[in-house]
Amino acid sequence: MKTSEPLSDVLVEAGSESPATTLRLSRRDPEGLRHYLNRLSGGCVVDIRPSGPVFGELPARRPGARRALVRALSRQSQRALTGLTVVFLAIKLAVFLPFGFYRRYWRYASIDELTLITAGVIQSTLLQTLIFFVILRPLGLIGPGFPRSLPLLDGLLTLALVGVARYGTRIAERLDQVHHGRANTTRTLIVGAGAAGLMIVREIQSNPHANLLPVGFVDDEPDKLNTFIRGVRVLGSRVELRQLLKETRAGLVVIAMPTAPGKVIREIVAVCEQAQAPIKIIPGLYELLDGTVSVNQLRTVQIEDLLRRESVQIDGAAVQALLRGKRVLVTGAGGSIGSELCRQILRCNPAELVILGHGENSVFEIGNELQRTLAKTPRAVAPPLVRSVFADVRFPERLQAIFDEVRPQIVFHAAAHKHVPLMEANPSEAITNNVLGTRNVLAAAQAVGVERFVMISTDKAVNPTSIMGASKRAAELQVREAAAVSGRPYVAVRFGNVLGSRGSVVLTFKQQIAAGGPVTITDPEMTRFFMTIPEAVQLVLQASVLGNGGEVFMLDMGEPVRILDLARDLIELSGLQEGRDIDIVVTGMRPGEKLYEELFVPGETYQPTAHEKIMIAARASQRRAPRLSAAVDALVAAARANDANAIRVGLLHLVPEYTPTDNQDDAPPAVAPPLHPPPAEHSNGRRLSSPLLLSAPRRGEGAGG
Repeated sequence: MKTSEPLSDVLVEAGSESPATTLRLSRRDPEGLRHYLNRLSGGCVVDIRPSGPVFGELPARRPGARRALVRALSRQSQRALTGLTVVFLAIKLAVFLPFGFYRRYWRYASIDELTLITAGVIQSTLLQTLIFFVILRPLGLIGPGFPRSLPLLDGLLTLALVGVARYGTRIAERLDQVHHGRANTTRTLIVGAGAAGLMIVREIQSNPHANLLPVGFVDDEPDKLNTFIRGVRVLGSRVELRQLLKETRAGLVVIAMPTAPGKVIREIVAVCEQAQAPIKIIPGLYELLDGTVSVNQLRTVQIEDLLRRESVQIDGAAVQALLRGKRVLVTGAGGSIGSELCRQILRCNPAELVILGHGENSVFEIGNELQRTLAKTPRAVAPPLVRSVFADVRFPERLQAIFDEVRPQIVFHAAAHKHVPLMEANPSEAITNNVLGTRNVLAAAQAVGVERFVMISTDKAVNPTSIMGASKRAAELQVREAAAVSGRPYVAVRFGNVLGSRGSVVLTFKQQIAAGGPVTITDPEMTRFFMTIPEAVQLVLQASVLGNGGEVFMLDMGEPVRILDLARDLIELSGLQEGRDIDIVVTGMRPGEKLYEELFVPGETYQPTAHEKIMIAARASQRRAPRLSAAVDALVAAARANDANAIRVGLLHLVPEYTPTDNQDDAPPAVAPPLHPPPAEHSNGRRLSSPLLLSAPRRGEGAGG
């Protein structure tokens, strides 16, 4: 009977009484192998007779040769294996140290760390393979008994062992969260299985103190249906939301769709309102400027979400290139638009940011906010210098001194009075601030050679009917004149109302609702264009890149919004019901107000730009008022004399399209009876108002259409 005893790729076979020992060898070089075995066995081997392409027979000279040969080969293999292990360990350390394997906190290991481990193991395996075949085997340090696949096998084992060792803590922690994290948690259904939804689930799973348990995703993408994302299943589409709320018994709905338009948000809110399911939402894309999403950002649905528009792609690189390393000055920096301009400009790493304003508290607050932002933001370069300046744009000497000291390269002029009825009652303030103030800022900018100037204008400058709108059109004309004289890109940017700004109707409605009502509107058919502050400022910054000189840019404001529907939605979002908890009353239009705002007017030519949401009003950009300086002087003189009639005459001369409203009735308008909601209601008695987006009435139409 024959026995076999393997040793690596050398198989020794012998009969129990046979005088010879036969070796079957997996070796293509019998002669080289003979010398190798002779050296190991003390000269026992005399010959190798090939019996095939890879095998041979090896007769031995004396009895016991097989045992001696096996012992010799075994000792040699053990020594070679030990040496090889040391070499491979040295290679791994030499590779893993530069990769930073031993400087990471593996409790929070993610896909980045997994990529790092894979790259490190692949590199070490390649080095091991190179040394194995190029150095060790040719020098005879590794015998033929070692398989050629040894470096690859070592690499696979290393990847498995290193991965388990590094991710073991996180795996154990995750299992503990799954096991113990189900008590006292709120079952949460997440609408949106994109990047934002993934971030929310990841943070919920890693933060047990949030007391939330993801029970499923809702997403309209068919490819995601019934798939699992971090162990959470995609259950269905938005059409099935009502049924999914019942099946999952969700106690909270999280809308994780920062790019979804307001129409989609409105539909989701309507279903959740019917099911009486609480709703949280992550902010819109324009509010997530740094791209991060966290549970801390979840908030209740606000009117800004219902009015959200399709996301617009901004050329952030061009804006960064424009502002990086520059000295930037913002007037009106304490206001709603000015302060948001400062926040977004700071992210572009200017060399210096000067925040100039007339309201000491607002300038103080935005200055402190920017300093806190700088303190907690890591930067590879020196942080921008932020300087707060308290000044009034109506005083040219003070402005010139500031410009001489700072010597800004880019100026954003946001200082203005914008409240229509208040400016109708105080026309001299509108002229001295909006017209004279713009002249002073332009003069100081030209004196120090400001490279780029951007003035924030308004849609009320189109066919103005108010002092405020006409004064802003007069300011646009001055910017156009300065661009023509200097040859530099001095431009104006028009847009409509911004949600949440000071004096905004939204804030007024919220205050009225908090006080128990009534909510007052001036006309049931009045419409306005609305835009969120971050979105407006991003488009302003984009327009500043596009300017060549003298243009009046106009932002695409989307569809007009009916103020009555806006009031009704705010009442609904406050958990109240119109007619039962709070009333809406009509007070009548105020002096200077228009039933609707205009962005596009007959006779104007609108030219596209490189950005789809920004256009150029060609005629407004090309018109230069004759004797502009003298006309502005006359306006300023009338304002200083507090002569309201002279101010209106001067504006009519400077802005021919200005049509002042009849201001003969100064008595407060009568309060109309409460407006009750449409009869359609949900089964639970709560109603979601009709859609906000309407077509604007034609010019000249009254409240009754």
